[in-house]
Amino acid sequence: MSNMVDEDEGIALRLVGALVTLVLLGAVGFGAWQVLHKPAAPKATMPAPSPLAAAPIGDGASVVVVDGLVKFYFASGSAVLADGADAALAAVVSATQTGQTAVISGFHDDTGGAALNAELAKQRAMGVRDALTRLGAPADKIELKKPEQTMGTGANAEARRVEVAVR
Repeated sequence: MSNMVDEDEGIALRLVGALVTLVLLGAVGFGAWQVLHKPAAPKATMPAPSPLAAAPIGDGASVVVVDGLVKFYFASGSAVLADGADAALAAVVSATQTGQTAVISGFHDDTGGAALNAELAKQRAMGVRDALTRLGAPADKIELKKPEQTMGTGANAEARRVEVAVR
């Protein structure tokens, strides 16, 4: 009878050991599964502030932020940034500080000479770049990109612009 009790205790101990092993393996497996299937941290994106202006106002300078794209509009023959430029660029600066790149492109209208317009579009883009660096954006996270078509679309007041996108 003692042999039977020892045998029953041995079976019971093996069952308990097997159960403990299964629970531990399940916990380790579940933990590993969570690590492997953990959703990727969302990429830091630039929040889309509400528009600072609905559209360019007449022939003066203005700034608009729509869906994260910052558009600076300029007075004819001018490269002076609109009031509110710093506020409009705040989200861009934050994005560059998290490793994203600000891409700046300048456009011009169809009035005046082509060479003068190209130089003015470049000066406007560089003015936006300078504002970004002044506000704390790392210089290596700012890219000046000449668009394939530098002639802006729409009315002249809309064509004279610099666009800042984050990628």
